[in-house]
Amino acid sequence: MSRLLIILLLSLASLAPAAEKPADVDFQAITQELVSKGDAALAAYQPENGVDTGDRFSDLYFDVFEASGMEMAIGLKQPRQKSRLESLFSSVIGAASRGLPREQVAGHWQNLKSALQETTRHLSGQPATSGFWSVLLQAFFILLREGFEAMLVITALVTYLRRQQANEQLPVIYWGVGLALIASLATAWLLQVVFKISGGATQEALEGITMLVAAGVLFYVSYWLISKSESLRWQQWIQGQINKALSRGSLFALGLAAFLAVYREGAETVLFYQALAGQVEGQWLALLLGISGAALALLGMYWIMRKASLRLPLGLFFGVTAGLLYYLAISFAGNGVLELQAAGWISITPLDNIPRIGWLGLHPTRETLMAQLLLLLPLPFALWWWLKQRKPQPEAAQ
Repeated sequence: MSRLLIILLLSLASLAPAAEKPADVDFQAITQELVSKGDAALAAYQPENGVDTGDRFSDLYFDVFEASGMEMAIGLKQPRQKSRLESLFSSVIGAASRGLPREQVAGHWQNLKSALQETTRHLSGQPATSGFWSVLLQAFFILLREGFEAMLVITALVTYLRRQQANEQLPVIYWGVGLALIASLATAWLLQVVFKISGGATQEALEGITMLVAAGVLFYVSYWLISKSESLRWQQWIQGQINKALSRGSLFALGLAAFLAVYREGAETVLFYQALAGQVEGQWLALLLGISGAALALLGMYWIMRKASLRLPLGLFFGVTAGLLYYLAISFAGNGVLELQAAGWISITPLDNIPRIGWLGLHPTRETLMAQLLLLLPLPFALWWWLKQRKPQPEAAQ
């Protein structure tokens, strides 16, 4: 409960440094500018000078799509569409930078152009964010969607410690969450300062690094948990010794996983609320009610999930928990590499005939797929080991 109250305080505190009221985003005008400049870049494209065209498309992303506020506005209402557009921008930049044939670059640009126009048609018909219920619903869903994944990780870690009768170790998780919330506020403030100096690539790079570190930690924790499942299942008599198995290194990994799960979404949540606070036009009650409602909803989901997890059979609990963390690690790896590609830190090699699945972090580039395959490679060996451990053991071992 305490960690969700802290999340609520984070959301309320994020309103204090809110930026001045931004101008309304004119989706049609911005999209027209993007299309016009993108068509011009494609018309001038020559494979031998593809890097220059890639830089022009990259400038479109940072100097027009992001700097105009269009990216943030889309993220407030359609976060999945925002991620999709980021991926499409990366595909165009990568295709041009690698000097692919004109028709291939044109195909990637057409996909992006169609997505921009589709988004504009949809969002331009929506009313401005000024009505009471509009503000309330947006405030509610921002915290709900950004906090849900973090809540899943925190619930799994807390339930694990409770099942090990290691309640005295719970402060490690709580400290990780609290520090992440403080770091999120500090990061949001720092990003606003840095944006004025170096541009928006800094945020993309920071998000990418955070996701990749989180992927690595969750990957480790998922295998660590599954490695405990069978020994606990077959050796219940040493339950009293389990707490000793929670070494300082393991506790640090659990605390770090809690920190990264919250921090990954925290700074972006603060920035979303800052943007929304600049558009409320006096609807502060709606904003506070939306935040409070989302915090209560997360609290309710946390309580239900924790009670349900405590009632799961031990082996099933460890399997489900490890699987959840493993899935998040794979998703974070793909999305993390995508953010670093958008920042220009990692090269982009587009792949045709690969689907784009946002919730899985699957993007049609060689680099994102390689990062995810790197995490998938140990899976067959882990499954073999797990099946081997499931064989009946001698009575003495039981």
